[in-house]
Amino acid sequence: MKVEFLGGAREVGRSAVLVDDALLLDYGLLTAEPPQYPVRDPEPDAVVVSHGHLDHAGAVPALLKGDRRPTVHWTPPTADLTRTLARDTLKLHGNSPLCPFSEEHVARLGEVEARHASEEPFVAEAGGTEYEVTLFDAGHIPGSAHVLVDDGETRLLYTGDFHTDDQRLVSGTTARPDADAVICESTYADVTHEDRRAVEDRWAESVRTTIWEGGTVVAPAFAIGRTQELMLVAEANGLTPYVDGMGIEVTRLLRRHPEFLRDPEALRRATGAARFVTGRDGQRERIAADNELIITTSGMLAGGPVHSYLPEIRASPTNLVTLTGYQVEGTPGRELQDHGRLAINGRVRPVGARVESYDFSAHADREGLESFVDAYRDARVLVNHGDRCEAFAEDLREDGVAASAPRIGDRIEL
Repeated sequence: MKVEFLGGAREVGRSAVLVDDALLLDYGLLTAEPPQYPVRDPEPDAVVVSHGHLDHAGAVPALLKGDRRPTVHWTPPTADLTRTLARDTLKLHGNSPLCPFSEEHVARLGEVEARHASEEPFVAEAGGTEYEVTLFDAGHIPGSAHVLVDDGETRLLYTGDFHTDDQRLVSGTTARPDADAVICESTYADVTHEDRRAVEDRWAESVRTTIWEGGTVVAPAFAIGRTQELMLVAEANGLTPYVDGMGIEVTRLLRRHPEFLRDPEALRRATGAARFVTGRDGQRERIAADNELIITTSGMLAGGPVHSYLPEIRASPTNLVTLTGYQVEGTPGRELQDHGRLAINGRVRPVGARVESYDFSAHADREGLESFVDAYRDARVLVNHGDRCEAFAEDLREDGVAASAPRIGDRIEL
């Protein structure tokens, strides 16, 4: 078995791993200005998508250009989420060189997709080989999966993104299938997560205090996973947020897949407590002035309704911006986090509102990664999807694990 890294190696974003030049694992984009895609345009016979986030699924429709029709394998939530992401990308970049697909390619997904439940093996035919593939719950977002690929000689486990601890939305992964080689994400390889309940309590208290003091709280959040997690935390703490952006559609979508949720009833309550924003007739400007909690896309401030709220609240230190997700280098969110400034309407402006960061990560931290890899001490471990892949691989080697950190474009025989 040979694997080639077309993206996601020594970086966070545009994950794409090609197996034997025929079976593709993920095909995402990197959120930046402009968006970045995998380094070359493969022509696989089959694709397996680990989960419905932009950096893993955002470019999948581009694989259906011309007469290409690879079978796309995924879980039901991932199928629906990928379509939602694709249509959002078309709104932002459609009919431009920044988007490598059209609505026609998105529609073609219905012709080629195959939906699978967790832990039910299926056959993916690619390059004349029948691979036995099994998806295991990865505990990252609803429908997220570890992907186990078995060609009869080698068992490759592609972790995708995963979390070993419970979140309110999904339970942590407990799957540790046998494998000869593991491609392991490492987003938080140099971080120890604070206790999740303590993070929730600090966030809720800061929100309450800001509103009590007459301020407005804007909580930028990824539409998929983070928006729903914050809704659940808000409801548990007696907060009634406004929810804006693509997270509204995603919340309704995820409620159609209760079997992939930790507590469907809790999400129902949180949905009932939230107030969904339409954006009509100056609604956003009024809300921004009303001392409210606003959960809105996008999580890295790269677009979406958050840009309607930030100009309204940016000047006053009474107001608060809570960053609740990883801010990729080069994104507006990272600029705000590191330098306290933001490009608004083409001008870089200082942000006087307070900016606080909260670790609501849906990824395993250093301890979680090490506990996961500990089950694969006899396997070869290829570290990817992180800012410090080399350092983590070196630490694993010092601990006796056969680990390395491939570069983009590397082809490795397993």
